[in-house]
Amino acid sequence: MAIAPATSTAYSVSGKRPTDCSSPENGTRSLFDGLEFIFYDDCWVRYYEPLVESLASKKLLIDHLTRRTFHHTEPGINTPGYRLDAARAAYESQTDPAMKRVNAAMLAGALFNRATDLFTGIVELEEKGVKVSRDNELMRACGSCFEEALELGRDVKHHSGEEGIDEVWGEPFRAFTTTISDYYESRFIKVAQTMNNIDMLAGTIKTTFGDRPEFLGLAALVDTYADAAKHECETMKSDSTIFDIWPRFIATGERMANFKPELQPGCSRECQYAIEHAMQTLVAGRDLINWVARARVPMPKSSELYVARCAALSERLAVC
Repeated sequence: MAIAPATSTAYSVSGKRPTDCSSPENGTRSLFDGLEFIFYDDCWVRYYEPLVESLASKKLLIDHLTRRTFHHTEPGINTPGYRLDAARAAYESQTDPAMKRVNAAMLAGALFNRATDLFTGIVELEEKGVKVSRDNELMRACGSCFEEALELGRDVKHHSGEEGIDEVWGEPFRAFTTTISDYYESRFIKVAQTMNNIDMLAGTIKTTFGDRPEFLGLAALVDTYADAAKHECETMKSDSTIFDIWPRFIATGERMANFKPELQPGCSRECQYAIEHAMQTLVAGRDLINWVARARVPMPKSSELYVARCAALSERLAVC
């Protein structure tokens, strides 16, 4: 979520949210327990007031989103903007397909940083009383860098290496090309979709493990972690409630990963191997929920692969 001054509001980590059986329209806002929420895609999401529309606010937003983009993508691609020409030359001369993908990601990083460098200059000029129009050469160059970075972003992977993460990679460009209020709306929608992704993954884990006596009590841990993950993905880091939400998110994830299955009497060696496989799958599910919540966008490819992994595990457990 974009940064903005956040009020220090009493917050309960009980997981309570507004309830409205009338299925409100998307964009409906509601006060609940002293906090404001907005409704999208069957989810109530914490609402934050958009920054005041200005070039300075947009720069603040783009700077934050650019840092966040590099935080959630593969290492080694945060190329400084002043090395753009060298990054482009390396990309264009590279012939090995696997290496060329990485060079493309490095070039995309340089383009993002060049765009933010340009936008910083534009804001500094405005602060000195020099108005810069949308048709100005600096503005066009900035937009061109963002657009090319977005195109190359298809070659950028999440830091897990599991899949691309285009939704995060495209956010700085979206913030540059739209109003701040429109950008905020798009993020509320993405957070709601992220919450749905978290619920789907949690449901898959509970379905896979729920009927097994070895994993009695796991379902409650999964629900607690999914709830904490949804709170984490909707909360701005500048909100003082993060000091309750982030520790809960980390601690519940650790409890879920440290769950100890109770082997049943007469468990065969093959069954023991299957339970070990199940624990590896459980930790992988915890990790995926963690990645989705922190990126604040769905990860459909990784989720699809995880669902297939759980289906294969269920078949293996069925014969134990």
